[in-house]
Amino acid sequence: MSSDPPASAAPLSRRDRREAEAVPETRGRTRGWLSFLRDVLVIVVIAVLVSFLVKTFVVRSFFIPSASMEDTLIIDDRILVDELTPHWAGYSRGDVVVFRDPGGWLPPAPEVEHTPFEAGVDWVLSLVGLSASDSDDHLVKRIIGLPGDHVVCCNALGQMSINGVPVDELDYLKLPTGDRQASNDAFDVTVPEGALWVMGDNRDKSQDSRYNTDQPGEGFVPQGNVVGRVFLRTWPFDRFGGIDARHEVFAGVPDPEGEQG
Repeated sequence: MSSDPPASAAPLSRRDRREAEAVPETRGRTRGWLSFLRDVLVIVVIAVLVSFLVKTFVVRSFFIPSASMEDTLIIDDRILVDELTPHWAGYSRGDVVVFRDPGGWLPPAPEVEHTPFEAGVDWVLSLVGLSASDSDDHLVKRIIGLPGDHVVCCNALGQMSINGVPVDELDYLKLPTGDRQASNDAFDVTVPEGALWVMGDNRDKSQDSRYNTDQPGEGFVPQGNVVGRVFLRTWPFDRFGGIDARHEVFAGVPDPEGEQG
C-alpha cells in the first residue's frame, strides 16, 4: 500500500524572506547598543571612583575667596592642594597650606538655597574634584611656626624672629608703601605640639593666627585640620604656575630647643 509523498513547504515570498533576515540583524544591533551602553557605564563608574579616590587622598581643588594671600594668591585663583606628600614628608616653614576653620576664624556663612538639581550637580562635580564649593569653609595661609617654635614679632627692623633668628620676608609680603613691619601687632608665642602658627602674605588684610588668640585654639591650627600643601595655581590661565614656598627665607632657622640632633 503506497502513501502520498509529503507536501513540500510553500516557498517564502520575497517580503517574508526580507523580514526573516531582518530579525537576527535587529537583534544583533540591539545587543550591540546594550554592550556599548554597558561599556560606557563601566567606564563612567571607574572614572568617578578614580576621581573620588584622587580627590580624597591625593589632590584637591580650591578657589581663593579673599585677598589675605595677595600677591601670591588673589581672589578667584584656582589652586591644587597636595594631600599625599605631607603624610610622609611633613610640613615646612613657608609652605602655603589649606586648612579647615579651627573654630571661630570665619564668620557664619549665610545659607544659600539650591534646587535639588543644582545640589545634585554640585555634589557630583565635588565628588570628582571639579567643584570647590567648600572653599568658603577653608582658609589658606603660609606656615610660619612649626611645633615647638618660639615666634616673636617684631625686632627693630620690623622682622619676626623664630627660635631667636630673624627672618626677612619682604620679598613676598604685601605691605603698604614704605611699611617694613612684618606685623603691626606684636606677639610672642610658642607653638604647641601638633599645631602650626600661620599668617597671610597680605599682612594688613589677613585674619590669621595673630587675630584668633581669643578662640579656643588660641590662634594655633591643629595639624589634623590641614588639608594639604598648595603646589599649583591652575586658573586663570595667565597665572598658571607653581607656588613658591620660600623655604630659603627660613633656611637659617634652627630647630626648637630640645629637638636638635
